[in-house]
Amino acid sequence: MKKSLEYLNIFLAAVLLAFVYYIFIVTNDFAPAGLNGIATMIQYKTGFSISYMSLLINIPLSILAYFLVQKDFAIKTLLFSLVYSFVFLLLQNSNLSFIQYNALGHDTIYPVIISGVLAGTVYGVCFRNNASTGGTDVISRYVNKLRPGTNFFVVTFTLNAIVAIASVFVYSENNLNYKPMALCIIYCFISTFVGNLLLKTTKTAYKFTIITTHKDEFIEEINNKLHHGCTQIDAIGTYTGTKRSVLICIINKHQLNDFQKIVSSYDNTFSYFEMVNETYGNFKHIKTH
Repeated sequence: MKKSLEYLNIFLAAVLLAFVYYIFIVTNDFAPAGLNGIATMIQYKTGFSISYMSLLINIPLSILAYFLVQKDFAIKTLLFSLVYSFVFLLLQNSNLSFIQYNALGHDTIYPVIISGVLAGTVYGVCFRNNASTGGTDVISRYVNKLRPGTNFFVVTFTLNAIVAIASVFVYSENNLNYKPMALCIIYCFISTFVGNLLLKTTKTAYKFTIITTHKDEFIEEINNKLHHGCTQIDAIGTYTGTKRSVLICIINKHQLNDFQKIVSSYDNTFSYFEMVNETYGNFKHIKTH
């Protein structure tokens, strides 16, 4: 059931991205990020469809990913590419031009914002389901497996910079037109921001580390008031040599204020917290003896 839901999510994400390109991007003469941005510029200049270019790029990459990266990731990426290309080709050969948002060169920022938000949603859905939209995402996944310490920000930034700079010349006629470059940068920023936001999900939490001499009182209070437990570690301060208890507790967002009030009510207590992007595990059936 879970596997079927993952494939359904990828299918719907691919359909959505095809509509995003058809309605907001190709009709407003700007190139989005990555290899799809290059495919968009090639279609603008030559008429060679983005659909065919996507297949030419992503089918070989998916095959390589199947053997060199991960089979599940490769299959899902190939599914996305096939659905996206097929749906975009259908839209391109349809009589649905009335649904396109053509800004006619004015207020183009609006279709860029909408397409950036929707594309970021697609990226987030794909990454959460162990898939990608193809292109540089596949290359990045391979390099990550080969060299885990590689900084992909540099690779992604370099490619997007090339697309942004190239768009100046592709979409210019008599004089250089810097507007497509600005639109590309805005699109990249918005889509990346939204994609990262979705990856954090609604399962975000706060991890508190508390160093205190009031271990028993503190544990009792959070048990009674918040119905929460914690993990205890015995420690010794290196400066004073005094014994302390280190308590680690992960709480939900709505418990943050109450938890901070409890912490601040004890002397000889120091604490700090960190954001936790997602929590895993099932603690409902912990056995006690």
